[in-house]
Amino acid sequence: MQANVEGFSGTPALSKFEGGQSNPTFRVSSENGEYVLRRKPAGPVLSSAHAVDREFKVLTAMKTAGIPVPKVHALCTDESVIDSMFYIMDFVPGRVFWDPRLPELTKSERAGIFDSMNETIARIHRLDPDEIGLEDFGRKEDYLKRQISRWTRQYEAARIGENDNMERLIEWLPEHLPDEHPARVVHGDYRLDNVLIHPSEPRVIAVLDWELSTIGNPIADFAYHLMTWRFAPDLFRGLAGTDFAATGIPDETEYAQKYLQRVGLKAPDNWKFYLVLSMFRIASILQGIAKRAVEGTAADERAKDVGAQAGPISKVAWRLAKNL
Repeated sequence: MQANVEGFSGTPALSKFEGGQSNPTFRVSSENGEYVLRRKPAGPVLSSAHAVDREFKVLTAMKTAGIPVPKVHALCTDESVIDSMFYIMDFVPGRVFWDPRLPELTKSERAGIFDSMNETIARIHRLDPDEIGLEDFGRKEDYLKRQISRWTRQYEAARIGENDNMERLIEWLPEHLPDEHPARVVHGDYRLDNVLIHPSEPRVIAVLDWELSTIGNPIADFAYHLMTWRFAPDLFRGLAGTDFAATGIPDETEYAQKYLQRVGLKAPDNWKFYLVLSMFRIASILQGIAKRAVEGTAADERAKDVGAQAGPISKVAWRLAKNL
């Protein structure tokens, strides 16, 4: 850090952040400031997963484009330093909320946070990747087809038991592909617990966890965010069953319409396909967590319980798919 982080001095002290099932993340404290170290997990990982070098690149571009993200300082690709690739970024003081119902906040605060999340993802999706140095960050064609292929492979590589719903989805998804939308930067895992909220104001001050970001279909990226409205709170931090009028949280239709207005896109005729694909993706991701729990390489001690949600989520996805 003394050699690669401008202004750093002293002896760093590290403490691990709680939560998160992807890349282990640490707070780095020193005499002259606070930083964050985000590393690839030690040991074998699934192909193309945990790409902290891609995170570093997209964070650099997002900062330049005015998107609220932490400033990144240095990427270390020499795995001999701490046994895996890592990067250093600024520590941003803020609040992390895990329950999207935000029970501890007021009605107006809930409304403000959801509106800020909506506005932020719309700003990301309005960016032209060619204009911000990300022209080579991913292929621009056949995003949906490639997503199905990728998450099918990831699921199969992480399979540790039978899941008939996932097998049905693997057959169903390629048969129902819609037309593509213009290619944009997509976050890949945009949800409440992957953004930092201002310490006292109801607004997003930093978007985190860009591990799955690439060039792709903005509607698919937004649908992944929107599936929160489809899950029960005890399944995957969902909003199903919420009294939206009473809480100040927008319902699914209102939230989607506001996004489309801000990003300048028309509503697709097949929203539900994108929701099914999103659920298939998260089930595949959770299956990877379950696999790492079995192998003992998971980033969090709760990985076994988190990974077990792949089954119930794939059941919800197939129930939605078969009724289309």
